[in-house]
Amino acid sequence: MEPRNFDGGADRPRSAGAAQTGRVIVIGPYMRVRAGGADAQSESHVLRDVEARLEEAAGLARAIDLVIADALVAPISQIRPATYLGKGKVEEISGLIKSLEVELVVMDCALSPIQQRNLEKAWNAKVLDRTGLILEIFGRRAKTKEGSLQVELAHLNYQRSRLVRSWTHLERQRGGFGFMGGPGETQIEADRRLISERISRLENELKKVQATRRLHRAGRQRVPYRVVALVGYTNAGKSTLFNRLTRADVQAADMLFATLDPTLRALNLPHGGKAMLSDTVGFISNLPTQLVAAFRATLEEVLEADVILHVRDISHEDAEAQQSDVDAVLRQLGINPDDSGRIIEVWNKVDRFDPETREELLNIAARRPSDHPAMLVSAVSGEGIDALLTAIEERLAAKRTTLDLSIDAADGAGISWLHRNSEVLAKELHDGRFDMTVRVDETKRDIVVNRFDAVPHHAA
Repeated sequence: MEPRNFDGGADRPRSAGAAQTGRVIVIGPYMRVRAGGADAQSESHVLRDVEARLEEAAGLARAIDLVIADALVAPISQIRPATYLGKGKVEEISGLIKSLEVELVVMDCALSPIQQRNLEKAWNAKVLDRTGLILEIFGRRAKTKEGSLQVELAHLNYQRSRLVRSWTHLERQRGGFGFMGGPGETQIEADRRLISERISRLENELKKVQATRRLHRAGRQRVPYRVVALVGYTNAGKSTLFNRLTRADVQAADMLFATLDPTLRALNLPHGGKAMLSDTVGFISNLPTQLVAAFRATLEEVLEADVILHVRDISHEDAEAQQSDVDAVLRQLGINPDDSGRIIEVWNKVDRFDPETREELLNIAARRPSDHPAMLVSAVSGEGIDALLTAIEERLAAKRTTLDLSIDAADGAGISWLHRNSEVLAKELHDGRFDMTVRVDETKRDIVVNRFDAVPHHAA
């Protein structure tokens, strides 16, 4: 649906017929950008940005099978404490809701509990803000036990803050215990207490999940497999790229948050080495803080990764803004997005460009500093995948030392240890001894040097 600007008084098409289940109006209450000034953006750029934001909000609604009856921008000059929108806009939208006969309104912003309650009263319709909508999507997408726990925890933290509403069942009081019992706790207090107890249980269960993940990571660290993590804005093509790199069959769809639960698969590198590739939940602008906190256990795969691939939909009109949003979430996780030693930018979906534009992008990427590379790829066609794998291998190798050694063929225990604790690059038998070239972490370099009399490798 084409987003429209709703700035007071404009004639709008009316919908005939009764309300349908799942029909929704999406409203973008965005701050006006004042024209003029040295840093003012052009009107066309502002409009394009606003339309992209509204289309993203509509995409979030469609992700849980809601039917968009209308999508509109409601420019505001300031946020009203009571209703977020001004009184006039609240009344105008109320008329639109009645004419379209919808029962749900999505506000693409974060509403306070009071604002949500007041809008629901004014419009006589259910109101869902951006946080609530994303939580609904995550609730549907989570498949694993861990994902479900994390979503429920985030949802309960959100719900606890909404218990200020004066719903009838929350105003009743329960009787106290015993003959001398006082008025007892109100229903709202009981609900808040029950939610707090459930949150405490969930947090304890998630601690067990985190402990299990730590054991898995410790197991992987005993094997010479490094971890490469995919991060990026939702719908940037991470899962499609994951499938292309690992020949897996993770669900990939043109939909926001099509995949949620983390996935790990083996990644074969060009010269025979292996790594573990991790696909994580997609990021989005204004990602609810509840979700960042709740999904920290999942995102620990990113924290522990040796290399992070920041996958960008370079064809998207808001590609730069999306990059900033992902960088902001990485900072929340304690990761420096400018860490050239760990992060490689992957410019995905280059197949959408004509040859001339693609050549321009290649020139832009070529002019970037060598320690901040940008790899142009198409996860759909496979273009640029070999170069990306080579870049990953080089980045992983930069953190490891390559050594040459000679070991008695009868030393089975030593040979076995090397295979478990290093990456064996070459192995040849000569006169009862194995001449080996291995790549090891810096933490194990001294062990290999001292035990096997290894020396730094010199390429022929």
